[in-house]
Amino acid sequence: MIVPNHGLPPAMTRNLRLPAIAAPMFLVSGPEMVIAASRAGVIGSFPAPNARTSADLEDWVGRIDAALSNDPDAAPWAVNLVVHPSNSRLPEDLACVVRHKVPLVITALGSPARVVEDIHSYGGLVFADVNSVGFARKAAAAGVDGLVLVAAGAGGHTGATAGFAFVEEVRQFWDGPLVLGGAISTGHAVRAAEILGADLAYLGTALIACAESMAVPGYKDMIVAAGAEDIMPSRGITGVTANWLKPSLIAAGYDPANMPEDKRPNFSDAQDDAKAWKNVWSAGQGVGAVRAVEPVAAIVDRLVSEYDAAAARPRFAAAEGALA
Repeated sequence: MIVPNHGLPPAMTRNLRLPAIAAPMFLVSGPEMVIAASRAGVIGSFPAPNARTSADLEDWVGRIDAALSNDPDAAPWAVNLVVHPSNSRLPEDLACVVRHKVPLVITALGSPARVVEDIHSYGGLVFADVNSVGFARKAAAAGVDGLVLVAAGAGGHTGATAGFAFVEEVRQFWDGPLVLGGAISTGHAVRAAEILGADLAYLGTALIACAESMAVPGYKDMIVAAGAEDIMPSRGITGVTANWLKPSLIAAGYDPANMPEDKRPNFSDAQDDAKAWKNVWSAGQGVGAVRAVEPVAAIVDRLVSEYDAAAARPRFAAAEGALA
C-alpha cells in the first residue's frame, strides 16, 4: 500500500502498487487500457472525447464500472473532462459522470469551477490539470481536491515550467494532493517525483505503446524507436502548445522548422480534433525509456521494481564510501 504524504483520501490509494496515474491521452486511452491499468495497480484514466459521442461515453463508463466496481484488487479510475469553453459536449459528459458516480474527475484546458459542485455532490474528487503556477492558483481557488502539474517535457498539451521549480512553487500555497507529470517514464522517476513533494506521478508516454492502448501500430512503433531528440513543441496542430514526435510531423507534410502559428483552439468537435491528431502523434521527452510494446501489467511490474530499488537507495551520508 502506498502511504500518501499530503492528504490523499484512502479511496484514492486503495490497491495502488505504484503512486501513479495512467494519464488520460487523446486517441490512446480507452476502456481496455483503463481496466488493465487499474488491475495492474495504478489509477487508470481516459479523456471523455475519446468516446465519439456522449452516448458512447455512457457505454465506456458503464463497461469500466462493471469491470472494476466488484474487483477487490482494482485500483481507482478516473475520467478526464475537457472544460474549455468551446467544448459543447461538456454538459452531457458531466451528466454521465455524475450518473455513474465516477470516483475521480480530472479537468483539463480550462477552469474546473464548472464541474466541482456536481462532482462533489456525490462524493467524487476533482483534480485539475494545470500547466503553470498561475493556473494552479486559480484551480486551487475553485475548490478542487488535487492539482495535476503538467511540467516541461510532458507529452500532449504540455507546460513550460520544469518539474523541480513547478512543485516547489506550488507547494508554497498548496498542501493538498499533488500529481506531477513530465518525462516520467521509469520507477526511479516516480520516486523522484515523490521526493520533490508530489504524491502521485502522471504516466503518459510510458504507456502509449502498451498492448491495450488505442494507438495505431505505426504510432507504437515510432514511440519504441524514438528518443528525446525526436520531440518538439508546437501550437500549430491544435492551437495549444503540445509536444509532438518530429518524424510524424514530417510524415504528415509539416516542416518542423516552419510550423503554423495561427491555429486557434477549438474543442467543440472531438472528431475534428481527432483528424488533427490522426497522423501527427504526440509524446513526451521520456520516450527514450520505452523500448517495446508490452501489456500494461508488465510495464507496471517493471516500474514497481525500479521504484522499490530507488526507494531502497541509502542517503548519500549513509552510503558506503561517502565523504564524512
